[in-house]
Amino acid sequence: MPTFILILLFILTVLSFFSSKKQKRKPKQKAKLPPGSMGWPYIGETLPFYSQDPNDFFAEKQKRYGEIFKTHVLGCPCVMLASPEAARFVLASHAHLFKPTYPKSKEKMIGPSALFFHQGDYHTDLRKLVQSSLSPEVIRKLIPDIEAVAISTLESWASDQVINTFHEMKKFAFEVGILFVFGHLDRKYREELKENYCTVDKGYNSFPSNLPGTAYNKAIMARKRLARVISEIICDRKEKRLLGKDLLGHLLNFKDKRGQALAEDQIADNIIGVLFAAQDTTASVLTWIVKYLHDDQKLLEAVKEEQNVIYESNEGENRPLAWAQTRNMPLTHRVILESLRMASIISFTFREAVVDVEYGGYLIPKGWKVMPLFRNIHHNPEFFPDPKHFDPSRFEVAPKPNTFVPFGNGVHACPGNELAKLEMIILVHHLVTKFRWEVVGSQSGIEYCPFPVPQQGLPAKFWKLPAPKNCASNGSRLPKEKSDSRLHLTN
Repeated sequence: MPTFILILLFILTVLSFFSSKKQKRKPKQKAKLPPGSMGWPYIGETLPFYSQDPNDFFAEKQKRYGEIFKTHVLGCPCVMLASPEAARFVLASHAHLFKPTYPKSKEKMIGPSALFFHQGDYHTDLRKLVQSSLSPEVIRKLIPDIEAVAISTLESWASDQVINTFHEMKKFAFEVGILFVFGHLDRKYREELKENYCTVDKGYNSFPSNLPGTAYNKAIMARKRLARVISEIICDRKEKRLLGKDLLGHLLNFKDKRGQALAEDQIADNIIGVLFAAQDTTASVLTWIVKYLHDDQKLLEAVKEEQNVIYESNEGENRPLAWAQTRNMPLTHRVILESLRMASIISFTFREAVVDVEYGGYLIPKGWKVMPLFRNIHHNPEFFPDPKHFDPSRFEVAPKPNTFVPFGNGVHACPGNELAKLEMIILVHHLVTKFRWEVVGSQSGIEYCPFPVPQQGLPAKFWKLPAPKNCASNGSRLPKEKSDSRLHLTN
């Protein structure tokens, strides 16, 4: 009997051992999808996404579901992320699990070889090339040329005419983009590029119908003409053996590890991509800076005081801004940073999961779009107290890591952020020291085209100050006798 019991205990022990091993080999229970609503079949939540302020749409979702939630917009199932840690996970620390994704219509418009459509060696090589053409040693040499464009632009506004500030800022940013890409370009080529680029720009966000006469069709035709103009510029440079040190020169000189040069269509795609990336975003921020300074007279006077010290040390326009001076404008720099935070021109970015990914206990399925919400992070009171209040002093202390990402994060962060900030600084310097302005009509409201800009592009009137030495005592607002007769535009 004792022997039987011992055998039975041995058998039970062996069975228990194998049973426990089998249980351990059971697959781990799959993570659940994040909370949220997928909306109606096929159309999802695209209609509420477009019918209300997208910031309200995202904020309401975050309040209801938390910092990670699912939805279905623009024909795609999406996971939206509203925390700094999640944004860093997708864009930086685990960027290899997510690829950049854009609608095919937009990829066709810019060109499939453009830097920001790619990952891997091609993206790495092109990014390094663009970054080398945007090094401080390179862009500091652009200061006199950017100044000339800024002064010419501002003087063209100084009349009794009401201008659309955003549209004019787009022209300024485009001219700076041309400088960066081509250097001093023949006027004929510059006008052809400008004319065709404007047509492409108008059709970029239109419905992608290629029927003759549609904005999209016109844009596609203009895109082909842009490629031809760039090809002519390349041929002209090669004939004259003037490769230059601008972006085009870097692209023409580039060879990969196998000694392979870039094809002309690759060069054209990347040039057009850079012009797109450089124009609307910079123009939007500059438009908001003009508004924020206009709305805060005390802040404007403080910025003018800082800039007038530099202006007087340069004897007015007798000497150009020095690189060291552009790096020593602390208040102006904080105004730019706060404008970037408040406006959050890039409200979110699109990525696509290349495999099933688990984050925060939730599943992000392969093929789903992933949208880090920069605006939600920038307007989180935990990181930026009283976030709807414009307060440059908040940047006297560096923000917490990953809470301020106006130019993105990781390997796909904007490589041109220093050039963008430099052109903002230069334009603000000449604006506040030599001009005054008045916003016309409604001074509230935001419209999206697709980036957020003040209502109607911020209609405004600009005047050149009569005497530069007196500019410190003049505000941006008109004298009483003029302000009563100014034009007003309705919403």
